[in-house]
Amino acid sequence: MNPLQTLDPAVDASCCVPSAKPALSAEEAQQKALVFKALADPNRLRLLSIVKGEEAGESCVCDLTGPLDLGQPTVSHHLKILVEAGILHREKRGTWAYYSLVPGALDDVAGILSAL
Repeated sequence: MNPLQTLDPAVDASCCVPSAKPALSAEEAQQKALVFKALADPNRLRLLSIVKGEEAGESCVCDLTGPLDLGQPTVSHHLKILVEAGILHREKRGTWAYYSLVPGALDDVAGILSAL
């Protein structure tokens, strides 16, 4: 009876060379994930598209409740998350808050993905 021969796999030395590009640190990944978490909600995406589509470049929170069929506190909560993620800018005028797209914010989001 012949014993089974085992072959050593060919090892390509280039497969084990560390990448010259460092991986994201835990802190960087956490910060970037906040942006994607903010965009992962359908209501927030709709809010973003409404604000972005306004001719004036901004929307009053009072005008954002109707299209989403949500209450003002819920809309304000979603807007707050988009502001904290650095996507929208909030400006208080009297009793109302106006929201506008942060210049370059959407390019920054696209850049996060292309930089991975």
